[in-house]
Amino acid sequence: MSSTSPEFAAAPDLPSILPAPKQRGSVAGFIYRHPTIAIGGCLVVMMVFIAVFAPYLGTKDPTALAPARRTREPSALYWFGTDMLGRDVYSRVLYGSRVSLLVGFSVAFCASVIGTVIGLVSGFVRQIDALIMRVMDGLMSIPPILLAIALMALTRASVQNVVVAISIAEFPRVSRLVRGIVLSLREQPYVEAAIASGTRAPVIVWKHILPNTLAPLMVQATFICASAMITEATLSFIGAGTPPIIPSWGNIMAEGRALWQVKPYIVFFPAIFLSITVLAVNLLGDGLRDALDPRLAKRI
Repeated sequence: MSSTSPEFAAAPDLPSILPAPKQRGSVAGFIYRHPTIAIGGCLVVMMVFIAVFAPYLGTKDPTALAPARRTREPSALYWFGTDMLGRDVYSRVLYGSRVSLLVGFSVAFCASVIGTVIGLVSGFVRQIDALIMRVMDGLMSIPPILLAIALMALTRASVQNVVVAISIAEFPRVSRLVRGIVLSLREQPYVEAAIASGTRAPVIVWKHILPNTLAPLMVQATFICASAMITEATLSFIGAGTPPIIPSWGNIMAEGRALWQVKPYIVFFPAIFLSITVLAVNLLGDGLRDALDPRLAKRI
């Protein structure tokens, strides 16, 4: 007969009954450590969803004129009211998200690509570095909004021209960022070893330098996207951006500013959507900066 009674039987192994701790590499753990990425990412996804499905979420044609129903207050029929031409503000705001997101994403992509190429060449080829940077300094000395206005004054109003004008105003900052990274990477032992071994410069840039610029570029691209959306809204507000026939948040606010004191909802709703979108992109950028910075990651 065993001398061990049932009540003194060996206790079960503790790790088998205690909940396992969250793995640092899991998705839930990443979101827990970087909530700003989750919040900003969800808001950006929501705005993209609104932009893509605007034809199905809208209640009216955003360009349909109805003078008999102009300046209607928000109601069950017109959720955000109507403007001075009787157009449904709710539908126009939904379609306006398409313009802002298209301009923001396009400018972020174009400025990042152009700025990266210029920054890589300037940082790696010392002979033309000074010349390129003086040109970039000249462009950066002009405020982006003023440079965009000047460029739009030379062309006709269109979404494509707005993207080009804002991209020209933004890519010098990207080139400055990439150049600084390249200058620091050139002094690394593995890059010097590749140069000493006779590896061609394009191969060194592609394999050793460009991958190390992607993380800062992702963060910079989010801030460029947010800045581009504000610049586009400003250009449209003053009549130098997208054509008035295209619903955009800047155009809607510009058309409602004359009635701001008596019909504030015409300006209020597009301004709220623009603020939420810019806030979401900035939150996403702040979260990516904290997550991709090794010094900050060690503190979390």
